[in-house]
Amino acid sequence: MRKNRLREIWKSGANTINGWLGIPNSMSAEIVARAGFDSVTIDMQHGCVPFSGVVPLLQGICQTDAVPMVRVPWNEPGITMRVLDAGAYGVICPMVNTVAEARALVSACRYPPLGARSNGPFRASLYGGADYVQHANDEILVFAMIETETAIANLPEILKVEGLDGVYVGPSDLSLSMGEAPTLAPTAKKVIDGIKKIADLTNAAGLVPGIHCDGPETILTRYEQGYRYCTLLNDARLLAMACQNGVNAVRGKAAAEAPKSY
Repeated sequence: MRKNRLREIWKSGANTINGWLGIPNSMSAEIVARAGFDSVTIDMQHGCVPFSGVVPLLQGICQTDAVPMVRVPWNEPGITMRVLDAGAYGVICPMVNTVAEARALVSACRYPPLGARSNGPFRASLYGGADYVQHANDEILVFAMIETETAIANLPEILKVEGLDGVYVGPSDLSLSMGEAPTLAPTAKKVIDGIKKIADLTNAAGLVPGIHCDGPETILTRYEQGYRYCTLLNDARLLAMACQNGVNAVRGKAAAEAPKSY
């Protein structure tokens, strides 16, 4: 089976940067994947991508060295198994708040005896190799999104769930859960403290902490805080900023600021 490059990079001690797709277009996916990201995630939760659009985007990503990932719309085994069968090499699942929810996520992503994933890798075996089923449990990544105060309180036990590879922070939802405005670059102390606590607990457990970011400076800050898997906005935001900066440059205006909310 094709090795998961993210696992290899993390084993080397290096951090990774992730691209994010919300535009359901295979050429857009190919452009993002060729930009140099270590992985590219298709967003089925908040983007415009239905399941019928997942395979073309995966095909665009898989022409490159970027690891194909999918954020599923919810912690539901049917769609989770389908995106893995389609060739996603990892799943990011929103709003995992309890140990039971983390176990359910892992079960959908792992073949027996580690889970209850059904066998049917219709495209995954084309991308991963003929021996995909025999090695998928060792290569596929499983990330639970930690986005609420409840999830942080339960995090020490969530991190003990066998088969979980890491957690992924949605700063906007985390901010909302703490009574603050949604933003990718929080300034409220309790949100900042929560973000740091998640990284510390996850690293101590030997798992990988990931987080969504509003720009390069925030990514570098998150690396310093212990995050190892950071996302640079998404394709729609980056496209909008590039267009706005071009127009502003012609008109003698300042560059556009990175959006602070998702």
